Amino acid sequence: MDFAKLRAQFPVCERLAYLNAGTFGPLPAPAVAVAVKVLEECARAGRASMYVEQSKALATQRRAAYAALLHAQAQDVALTTSTSEGIVRVLAGLELDPGDEILTSDEEHPGLLGPLAAARDQRGITIRCVPFGELAGAVSDSTRLVACSHVSWVSGRLAPDFGGLDVPLLLDGAQGAGAVAVDVTALGCDFYAASGQKWLCGPAGTGLLWISPAWTERLHAVGPTYVNLEDPGAGLDATPAAGAARHDASAQSLETAVAAATAFVVLASSGWEVLYERAASLAGSLAGTLAERGHQVAPRDRTTLVSWQDPDGAATKERLAAAGVVVRDLPNSGLLRASVGSWNDESDIERLLAAL
Repeated sequence: MDFAKLRAQFPVCERLAYLNAGTFGPLPAPAVAVAVKVLEECARAGRASMYVEQSKALATQRRAAYAALLHAQAQDVALTTSTSEGIVRVLAGLELDPGDEILTSDEEHPGLLGPLAAARDQRGITIRCVPFGELAGAVSDSTRLVACSHVSWVSGRLAPDFGGLDVPLLLDGAQGAGAVAVDVTALGCDFYAASGQKWLCGPAGTGLLWISPAWTERLHAVGPTYVNLEDPGAGLDATPAAGAARHDASAQSLETAVAAATAFVVLASSGWEVLYERAASLAGSLAGTLAERGHQVAPRDRTTLVSWQDPDGAATKERLAAAGVVVRDLPNSGLLRASVGSWNDESDIERLLAAL
C-alpha cells in the first residue's frame, strides 16, 4: 500500500501534523473539489428535479457503503447528520417509561450524555453511570438499555464484551466507524450510531445509524418528513418508509452528500483493513514512545486514540498548535489526546514528540 499517495490527497498534511480526526477528520481534496463543482453547477443551472434525483442516488450509494463498512445490510442503515442525532432518534423512539434505567459509563461524550439527560428529565427514567470497564457486569433487573461508546473518546479503550446481554445495546461509534473494524453482529449491539465527519473524513452534517432488523418496526420513527415517508403525497395517511430509511435525517444537501461519498471512496479504495492496521500501528508507536519518555498514557486498546496526562492541557494544545501540531485537550480530564489516522506518517509522530 502506497500510504504516501493516500496522504497526498489530504492538503492539511502538507502543513500540519494533523492528529485530531477524533473531532474532525482531514478533508480530502477530491471531496472538496466535487462539492465545489456541485455548488457551481447549482448556481449556474438552479436546483430542480436533477438536484433531487442526484440526492436520492447518493443516498442509496452512501447507505450501501456505510452498511458494507459495518458488515450490515443497506436497508438497516439510516442516514443522519451526526452520531448524536442517531442517539437521539433511538432514545426518542424507544418506549421508555418512568423508572426505567439506562446504564452508561463514566467515559461518555456529551453527545451521548446530553440526550441521556434530556430523556431522564422528560421521561422520568433513571441514568446509572459506572466505570467503563465494569459495564458488562453492571446490568440490573431495572436496566432497559445499555448506552455507551464502542471506543472511549477519553482513553481509546474498547467497550467490554456484552455477550448474552438480554437488554438492547446502543453503541456510540463516533470513534469507531472508519477507525477500527466494526461488525455490528459480532458486537451484539442493537443500535450503532456514528459520524461522517470524523474518521470517514466527510463534511460536518453527515452520519449513520444502524438499526438491528429486530428493532426496525419496534423503534418509533421520530418526526418522519418528506424524505422518509413511503408516499409523501398521501398526506396524513402517509406512512414511514420501509427499513431504517424511516429514521433518515429530514434533509441533507447534495453538496454535503457528494463530498461525504467521495471522501468515503478515497479511503475505501485503499482497503479498510489496511487502513485500520496502519492507524493502529502508528498510534501504538506513539503511545509506547510517550510512555518511554515519562508521560502517563491512559490505558487503551489497539485503537486510533492516544491520551496522556497533562496538568495544563489547554495551554499545551495551543503551544503544539503554534508548532504545527493539532491535537485535542479533553476538558476536565487532565488529558491531551492525539487521533492517529492512516493519512498520518512517522513524521507527524516525530513532530508531536519533538514539540512536547
